[in-house]
Amino acid sequence: MDDPKEHTRCPARGPCPVFLALSSGAVRYAPSVLGPALERNLGEEPWDTDSQPHPDEGDPPPLEAVPVPWKSVGPCKSHRESPRGLAETPGGEEGPAAAQLDVLRLRSSSMEIREKGSEFLKEELHKAQKELKLKDEECERLSKVREQLERELEELTASLFEEAHKMVREANMKQAASEKQLKEARGKVDTTLFAEFQAWRESPTLDKTCPFLERVYREDVGPCLDFTMQELSALVRAAVEDNTLTIEPVASQSLPTVKVATVECGSTNTCALSGLARACHHRIRLGDSESHYYISPSSRARITAVCNFFTYIRYIQQGLVRQEAEPMFWEITRLRKEMSLAKLGFFPQEA
Repeated sequence: MDDPKEHTRCPARGPCPVFLALSSGAVRYAPSVLGPALERNLGEEPWDTDSQPHPDEGDPPPLEAVPVPWKSVGPCKSHRESPRGLAETPGGEEGPAAAQLDVLRLRSSSMEIREKGSEFLKEELHKAQKELKLKDEECERLSKVREQLERELEELTASLFEEAHKMVREANMKQAASEKQLKEARGKVDTTLFAEFQAWRESPTLDKTCPFLERVYREDVGPCLDFTMQELSALVRAAVEDNTLTIEPVASQSLPTVKVATVECGSTNTCALSGLARACHHRIRLGDSESHYYISPSSRARITAVCNFFTYIRYIQQGLVRQEAEPMFWEITRLRKEMSLAKLGFFPQEA
């Protein structure tokens, strides 16, 4: 016997409304729609409208439309039932189909997500590749700059090394020449003068009676400060020895001057030491005296040379010169040479 539940649904799309159609011609039997009781009554043989009923059976009751419970599921072709609606179907026979539909829907959603994710990843990959390309180009550019800087640095280093080597070589050659000249000069130097200087250097003093200073006074200082005006010359020598002599330039006439209580000795056109008519650009003052004496350039050069010599030997006496005996001796020799040249009238033009 057929199950009534199987006749309440469309074979593929679920329950559909079913009616028993009556016409004036004939009545057809729908076995999938009528209930089991009616099917038993009518299932043995179909009715025929042309046949006459048996007299003992009587007229059959009029047939009416038998309503069959049904549930609308909407359009069968364009609408998909939700998993909840399928789950509520009587009998639960649509459960596997609903589960399969859910699986298909999940697979479709998963494929869509994968496609979107794949597109997103492709875009990100493209961006990363583009950025990586830019970084590679920047790295390549920086690498070229570094190589160029390294090459220039190597060239500069080589050039500086060569220049330094050249300077060292020239300095060594000059040092060798100086040492050679020094050795030659040592052979020509009077050993007596050097011995006198070494003896003075052991106990430096400004006493004119020591052999070293006595020779310098006699050969250089005395002749250099020996001027025509003997009295003023003696005062100048004493002031030089006491380090109290002052030399100052003559103020220009075009500039305003402050008048002080001073005594002008001589004039700007006559040297107070030599008595010669010379243009005097400097004047001297002895100690704390207010007297000023105009001197010529030649006289100033002679006084300056002697002052330079006394300044150096005072530095040696005070321990300010830290050299060996030979360099000191050669410096004193140079200062003595300047005194000799000044005494002969050779002096710088700016004097």
